[in-house]
Amino acid sequence: MTVFDDAVDAVRRGDKSSDDAATELLSLLTDSELLWLLDGDRALIESVVHGVRTQTNFLAVTAGRIDRIGIPGLRFTDGPRGVGISPSTSFPVAIARAATWDVEMERRVAAAIGAEARALGANFWGGLCINVAPFPGWGRVQESYGEDPVLLGEMGSAAIEGAKPWVITSVKHFALNSMEEARFQVDVRVPEDVLHERYLPHFRRTAESVDSVMSAYNSVNGEWAGQNRHLLTEILRERWGFAGFVHTDWVWGLRDPVKSVAAGQDVEMPFRQQRAHALPAALRSGELSRADVRTAGARILRTQIEFAARARPTPARSVVAGADHRALAREVAHRATVLLRNESIGGTTLLPLAEQTLQRVAVLGRLADRPNLGDTGSSNVKPPTTVSVLQGLRERLGSHRVVTDAGHADVAVVVVGLTPKDEGEALIALGPDTMALFGGIMRRPRVAQLVSAVFNFSQRWWTFGGDRSDLRLHDEDVALIRAVSAANPRTVVIVISGGTVVVDPWDKDVAALLMAWYPGMEGGRALADVLLGDAEPAGRMPFATPVQQSDLPQVDWRAHTVTYERWWGQRKLDHDGVQAAYPLGFGLGYTTFTTTDLTLGAVDGERFAAHVTVTNTGDRGGRHVVQVYAVRTVDGQPVRHLVGFTPVPVPAGERVSVTVDCSIRPLQRWTADGFVFDGGDITVEAGAYSGDPLAAVAPLAR
Repeated sequence: MTVFDDAVDAVRRGDKSSDDAATELLSLLTDSELLWLLDGDRALIESVVHGVRTQTNFLAVTAGRIDRIGIPGLRFTDGPRGVGISPSTSFPVAIARAATWDVEMERRVAAAIGAEARALGANFWGGLCINVAPFPGWGRVQESYGEDPVLLGEMGSAAIEGAKPWVITSVKHFALNSMEEARFQVDVRVPEDVLHERYLPHFRRTAESVDSVMSAYNSVNGEWAGQNRHLLTEILRERWGFAGFVHTDWVWGLRDPVKSVAAGQDVEMPFRQQRAHALPAALRSGELSRADVRTAGARILRTQIEFAARARPTPARSVVAGADHRALAREVAHRATVLLRNESIGGTTLLPLAEQTLQRVAVLGRLADRPNLGDTGSSNVKPPTTVSVLQGLRERLGSHRVVTDAGHADVAVVVVGLTPKDEGEALIALGPDTMALFGGIMRRPRVAQLVSAVFNFSQRWWTFGGDRSDLRLHDEDVALIRAVSAANPRTVVIVISGGTVVVDPWDKDVAALLMAWYPGMEGGRALADVLLGDAEPAGRMPFATPVQQSDLPQVDWRAHTVTYERWWGQRKLDHDGVQAAYPLGFGLGYTTFTTTDLTLGAVDGERFAAHVTVTNTGDRGGRHVVQVYAVRTVDGQPVRHLVGFTPVPVPAGERVSVTVDCSIRPLQRWTADGFVFDGGDITVEAGAYSGDPLAAVAPLAR
């Protein structure tokens, strides 16, 4: 037993508070050990070498381990779609899981990821991204949960609950980190009311339960997020009451190591970098306040103690990519697949396909036989095996029935979309100031300037990922879709993607259209299940797809300064009076539903209940997502705010009563004194998607 173990036992028994236990541990630390808590344990090169030797990505790192008294430290792994330590289960990406609109499903996925992380030696999971994308095309939107703060907050909170028994949890990137290529240089300007009403609600929601918060690279209103006192202390801690610790994003997460401690930044991750160089002398001279260091150390230790006191026993290594988790990955891919179009041919909708009538199924497209899992940056997961769409259909139908001649096939399946070369994390836009953060010789301005110039020049040959300026498919994909649909009216298009894809006008030429996202290691089998009717495509869009790209906000992805506005996504389309191609929440299924009998409970604090009846009007059981929107008139246009949602299974021909827990937070207005709930008349709609003309309607009593 170590001193740390004794402290954990005392907290578990209720003999001490975690605050008291952390304070006692702090009193045992030398100055060197105290500062050791505040950054990673290895230098950059040492960590990379360790990662190569142990077959992990370099993000599997430890911070603040002190063996003398048994402090385990923060053993970090990334992984929005699975653990970044190989091999692990690769689930559908987070944006796909958002398309399930199912918090219980996300709780299960996060529990599986957390269990695998523990089995592989980690105790700290940083794979939970909840940034919105005000500009469609953000490269890392696949790691997040869509455009709406309520959806983001509820899915993120569910993931925290699922993972907490296994790992220390974290949400990222705090805040306004939605531009990949400019993240090291951009200053995001945002008015205070817009900041609180639009860009922070989901962080506010998750701060109620999360253990830690990762700060962003970008600057916010003139100060780097990693040392932004307004964000890290005044809002996160003083206003929201967050009691956990804050850690930086990787490598260049802060710019002033001494100032950052006072601002509320607790841990510089993942290496011994700027703080290791600057803090010891600053502490000795008094430039760095000992009280600030102790405050940061207490938050770090308290979180580790609380986690150790609640943690379940480490699971067996066999859980990693085991049968249960693979089955869950397949189930999630079913629920995440969004059916956007399903036309009748000969009086019957094309999907689901009737297997007994299929002699030849043409499978085409450059992504048909590609194990396309998503970004290969920090979210990269390497599963032991991956199933492509082509492989899934061959397993299901037999290779003899899967062909490439669309014109003579019973149905044609075209698989197109995006890859990590098109979107994802990107290590680009590294200017001389950023290069200088490497330290050593890079601190010399001329050297940093030269290396930056060489680095940026070289990108013409190797750049991948990043943000997308064009939301359309590649020309070759569109040409293939048009050629196949002209040859065979029974054409199904499957789009693989993490972000927005403008599908107008070619979508009108195909009989069926499925948004499959990056569907995970079991994606090929799951899509075969969906096509052949073994499972329903139960997904609903987690963001609005515009008819044309110009309908939504545009940005220079390499800007040095940008303003984040109040309106984006579905709410911007509403505000501008523009129809979406596929609205927020839209998705078809293999049956039909009606939503009726809406009644609303009284507003109690920040919540109210919406009661509806959901009827399955088809001849097949299915899963419906009840979505509740509060409608307010703004500048003469009805603008809808998602306030609650819940999925519900309904057998064929039956009806069920459903209660949706709703929040008034999206309707609150920020003032100098905090949030207030006022304004004009508010109507509530409960339907199948934003703007559903068949939605049930009722006024909100206040």
